[in-house]
Amino acid sequence: MDRLIEILEDIKPDVDYATCETLIDSHILESLDIISLIAELEEEYGVTIPAIEIVPENFNSAQRIKKMIERLEEEY
Repeated sequence: MDRLIEILEDIKPDVDYATCETLIDSHILESLDIISLIAELEEEYGVTIPAIEIVPENFNSAQRIKKMIERLEEEY
């Protein structure tokens, strides 16, 4: 989780990623941020994030992003 939060902070600093659960709903992360985040996640974790996974529910919090990554890692 620490590495995930570092990646998020590189993209958009000054957000409390440990507690925020509305990254998308509150427009903290916007479309270009998500594109950058997906590229970083794919490189860091060796997963491919298919378009069907790019929904607000999977990106609203660091915890949800982590769960998505773990699920994708199991599939590969």
